[in-house]
Amino acid sequence: MHADPAHNWALETLARCSGMSRSAFAAKFKESVGESPMGYLTRWRMMLAGERLITSREPISQISLSLGYESESAFSTAFKRVMGCPPGSYCKEGLSRPDVKMT
Repeated sequence: MHADPAHNWALETLARCSGMSRSAFAAKFKESVGESPMGYLTRWRMMLAGERLITSREPISQISLSLGYESESAFSTAFKRVMGCPPGSYCKEGLSRPDVKMT
């Protein structure tokens, strides 16, 4: 996930990469990390997006595509849910990352 956050990850793919069943992988991941694999992936993508919104001049549409979102609308919805504000507000106000820990 970290090496290729834009990849169209699925629980089945992640489980297969680790040589586990989906249910065993999901349970072990949640036990180790504290959240579901897909929840973690979404949060990781949004943290990367937030950093780029602040430090680069890339348009939101380019950032969203580079992180695996097929539409800016889907990206914006996920960003607001995870980061607490729309991506446009985040980059315009120069907000620092929220208190979200990545393990």
